[in-house]
Amino acid sequence: MFASSSDPAAAYRKVGLETQLDGASPHKLVVMLFDGALISIANAQRHMENKEIAAKGGAISKAIDIIANGLQASLDLQSGGEIAERLEALYEYMGQRLLYANLKNDPAALREVSNLLQELRSAWEKITDDPAVLSATPKGQ
Repeated sequence: MFASSSDPAAAYRKVGLETQLDGASPHKLVVMLFDGALISIANAQRHMENKEIAAKGGAISKAIDIIANGLQASLDLQSGGEIAERLEALYEYMGQRLLYANLKNDPAALREVSNLLQELRSAWEKITDDPAVLSATPKGQ
């Protein structure tokens, strides 16, 4: 009748995430991408410290994927102008630093990217708290 789950906590987290995604504005979705990348980098750091090479690589790959296929892919280079171009370059740099961190087991490179993401997340969150920005967001997005 019901599929059994070997990890009820994972199933609960999945439902919680799906619920958040359903009602999220485009601005909230970007914040969630930042959060996902930051969590992946924190996991990579923990795996690096514990010498869990495969898990470290997986966490770094996930962070790179979120940055490249989430944050970078969402940039509108046509209408975003210089800001979008600079963000694209910064996201490229972050991906390179994460690859370096993975190859060289360099926790400083992980911290560098984490700090950059935290700064961008903070700035993005301030934008989303601005009532003018929120009122300009089309309904249903």
